[in-house]
Amino acid sequence: MRRGTVVGALVALVLAPAAAIAGCFPIARGDAGLVPARVTADALPEDATARLTFLGHASFLIESRAGVSAVTDYNGVDVPDFAPDLVTMNNAHATHFTNDVDPGVRHVLRGWVPGGGLAAHDVVEGDLRVRNVPTSVRGRAGDRTNSNSIFVFEVEDLCIAHLGHLHHRLEDYHLAEMGVIDVLLVPADGMWTLPHAAAAAVVDQVRPSLVIPMHYFGRSVLERFLAELSAEWEVVVSETPSVTLARDTLPFRRVLVLPGS
Repeated sequence: MRRGTVVGALVALVLAPAAAIAGCFPIARGDAGLVPARVTADALPEDATARLTFLGHASFLIESRAGVSAVTDYNGVDVPDFAPDLVTMNNAHATHFTNDVDPGVRHVLRGWVPGGGLAAHDVVEGDLRVRNVPTSVRGRAGDRTNSNSIFVFEVEDLCIAHLGHLHHRLEDYHLAEMGVIDVLLVPADGMWTLPHAAAAAVVDQVRPSLVIPMHYFGRSVLERFLAELSAEWEVVVSETPSVTLARDTLPFRRVLVLPGS
């Protein structure tokens, strides 16, 4: 599905009676009225909306302009040296979640429901909104069993999606629920989640500005994933695990490799 089709689907959902919020929309602009949830020692540059830091495996630290912090696939190992405000856990694999969560974490969002049912999260903390799109780890796109979630992080007008342990291409309803995504965090292992060609196909479905690979095991595995995209995407290897982001300055069709697989 092309970006224009996604936008059309969003409009249809917004106009439909009693429709849930199904797109990536800004919840706040600028600093007016915002009370920082936490002040980091290393503040963001004035022209940055968020900072993304690769912690390892499938875990990233996301920090907003107002000082709100979130960690994806919080597993108790690949964690920062402070308690983030919010953590997500895409699925119940040992390296993607933990029950031993720092007591300072305000929100713990699991991409599945331990007792059964469909996970549903939509949380706002300061200038950060986090919501989930349920998928399956069984390799069936139409199977909405409660086994994995894509988490979408909205900071002002910037939208970041973490695909989690995705095992299938996305259906139109997944894309509509995700909305227009600027930064896509993609599992690049080629075996335990999506084959590399299928992962590249998902990237083409979502059509973000920036792709950041994660969840890969060894440089050769990463290179095979990059080879699937290199014909149409610029590949850049960063020397540092952190990148500052703003929607207005995002590159066009770039794959950014952050150290720390």
